[in-house]
Amino acid sequence: MKKYWSFFRIRFIRGLQYRTAALSGMVTQFVWGSMEILLFRAFYQASPESFPMTFEALSTYVWLQQAFLALYMVWFWESELFNSITTGDVAYELCRPVRLYDMWFVRGLAVRLSKAVLRCMPILIFSWFLPAPYGLTLPGDVKIWAVTILSMTLGLLLIVAFNMIVYMSVFYTVSSQGIKLFVTSLAEFLSGSVIPLPFLPDHVRTIVELLPFASAQNVPFRIFAGDITGPDLTISILKQTFWLFAFVLIGRYLEKRALKRVVIQGG
Repeated sequence: MKKYWSFFRIRFIRGLQYRTAALSGMVTQFVWGSMEILLFRAFYQASPESFPMTFEALSTYVWLQQAFLALYMVWFWESELFNSITTGDVAYELCRPVRLYDMWFVRGLAVRLSKAVLRCMPILIFSWFLPAPYGLTLPGDVKIWAVTILSMTLGLLLIVAFNMIVYMSVFYTVSSQGIKLFVTSLAEFLSGSVIPLPFLPDHVRTIVELLPFASAQNVPFRIFAGDITGPDLTISILKQTFWLFAFVLIGRYLEKRALKRVVIQGG
């Protein structure tokens, strides 16, 4: 366990060095979040009774999405890992006295957390000071804070576990481009990154909420915004836990199969 913690620290500290990229990302997310909220505001003013979320809950959802973009963006891939597989450099990784899956999993966590730490607080503070209903609304119940943190942790682990499945699948392909494009397009929509899932038609939303991508950012952000309460809250946490274990098992299985048949430079 100590070696994985050391590897996590190295990747986390390395990620904190990119402060200029974090600053430009914060500016982009400020502007994007503001534009998205103002766009929804126009629709809400036209027909306020026809929307499944209150505007305050929607604004909170959008600002949380922007603040923690680095944690849950499906389209964030580490090109180094894809290149190491396709070029054969993964052989150096296999020489280390650690399991490949665990090492890459810890690496994914460290990189995402380091990016989020640099960006989240300025965005959260900025959005908190915005006038209602455009700003971040904080829940008054301590239990909601605790459940949100639990749900965010499960959602982050779920995304990293999903990334691991994609990385391991590249062992079975010639190029990673097709997998990345397909998975990114599909997962971004199904996770609520494009529009919050409650805005989907009822018959579509019922199916989408059963899928694993709905258990990422969709759940913790809606819990914090007060859009998921009561029995639905417990069910959502259970679905997150189920899909997390399922993704980890699938990823480990693919790793085991891949390493049995991997061929590097003909050897």
